[in-house]
Amino acid sequence: MPRSRRSAPWERRWRFDPTAGHGRAIGASGDCRVGSPTAGSGKQVPELISEEPATGAILWRGRAGDVDAEVATARAGWAGWAARPLAFRVETLRRFANVVRQRHEAFADLIARETGKPLWEARSEVDSVVAKVDISVTAYADRTAQRRLDSPMGSRMALRHKPHGVLAVLGPYNFPAHLPNGHIVPALLAGNAVVFKPSEKTLATGAFLVECFHAAGVPEACVRLLIGGPAEGKALASHRGIDGLLFTGSSRTGLALNRLFADRPEKILALEMGGNNPIVVWDTPDLHTAAVLVIQSAFTSAGQRCTAARRLIVQERLADPLIEAMDAVMRRLIVGEPHADPAPFMGPVIDNETAELLTESFLALMMGGGRPIRHLERPVEGRPFLLPAMIDVTDMAERPDVELFGPILQITRREDFDDAIEEANATRYGLSASLVSQTPALYDRFWANVRAGIVNWNRPTNGASSKAPFGGVGWSGNHRPGAYYAADYCAFPVVSNEADAARASIGIGLREA
Repeated sequence: MPRSRRSAPWERRWRFDPTAGHGRAIGASGDCRVGSPTAGSGKQVPELISEEPATGAILWRGRAGDVDAEVATARAGWAGWAARPLAFRVETLRRFANVVRQRHEAFADLIARETGKPLWEARSEVDSVVAKVDISVTAYADRTAQRRLDSPMGSRMALRHKPHGVLAVLGPYNFPAHLPNGHIVPALLAGNAVVFKPSEKTLATGAFLVECFHAAGVPEACVRLLIGGPAEGKALASHRGIDGLLFTGSSRTGLALNRLFADRPEKILALEMGGNNPIVVWDTPDLHTAAVLVIQSAFTSAGQRCTAARRLIVQERLADPLIEAMDAVMRRLIVGEPHADPAPFMGPVIDNETAELLTESFLALMMGGGRPIRHLERPVEGRPFLLPAMIDVTDMAERPDVELFGPILQITRREDFDDAIEEANATRYGLSASLVSQTPALYDRFWANVRAGIVNWNRPTNGASSKAPFGGVGWSGNHRPGAYYAADYCAFPVVSNEADAARASIGIGLREA
């Protein structure tokens, strides 16, 4: 049976831009109305516009910011924030959580309108923003706690942590509040200042989030909002005034950042770059539950989650009945605008350009030998609504190893479980993987051999908890997991050998006096 591998001819033909993955923070053209230099250049400052995907209505508009000015302001402010006691920073961030609670419904409404996701999902995202504070406080105490160690000659060894200084945060569009907040809160807690550039597709949400920090009493100099598109993102990432960059986005942008930072070992770089995630269904009698788990993995958030299942690998004898069970559920899924009643399962993808690229990608899979089971249809003319699609790619000679950031599920049939694991690992990515099976021994083999940072059993590939580390291997990250482990990249350890009084002697190697 032919296997999916990295193929230069296929890469040349492939039209879907993986950079569309979590928003184009750097190096993408996109529909972001950016064509002129940044502020401070003496030339016209571009205007950026955010539209509601479901309606096309303009939601927010503003001018691109001045990168130099924002970094300079953060540099001037971070030392005073870092000098504050940890208890002061903790209390300030808890006030931030209370501010978000007070504005919960307005925040959720804004996220729903700007991303197109259902209101119920936007509310869940705001809940995650609030919960992040207490989780980060616990994580900071756990991961960066002060410690005393034994030391010779009556001295003591102290382990403490220091902030880096000014950290840049590049945010995505799929979770425009929760994911950047997952960088910003632990960065502030550790004593850093932050320059935050939201995706040019979700500027209103980014501005709302920063205003909540300021309303809670976080100094304005310590959380700066940089409005901009690709030019501003590049300028911020390469700015000498930052001490590190925290990024969630596409693999192509992450690779570019990795190259940019290659000769800057003094700067911290944390990358979360998405995935081409597998879900394997094997040896299970409950096909309805398996179907629901696969659908939740592949199509929640219109497939716009970095942990979404892109590939279903299924035992040959279960394939047809599982697909039939999935089809029965998918016929009932509601795809609609965020505030629809009854509530939709999923909304549109982020914009028309993304919908068009996904449509072209589905056609490319068909032309490459894929057998469509459910076509990728656009039910509303002129708007980026997509109906979830499935395509059997078992007989394709070449399968693209790219992150199709939308509601497309590729299905591969396998006879042997070892072949299924090999197929799951046939990717440069390694973020999330899931096994649906009633056989514990199979999960033991799956966990031991599958290459991913998140490995689940009888659970979806998505829905990772902020109380756990979050990250992957390969093109999914650079071994700096976030969520609970974000404390690790927001502060660095300092070891000190200390004594109350100076005492020293040289016992060997001296001539007699």
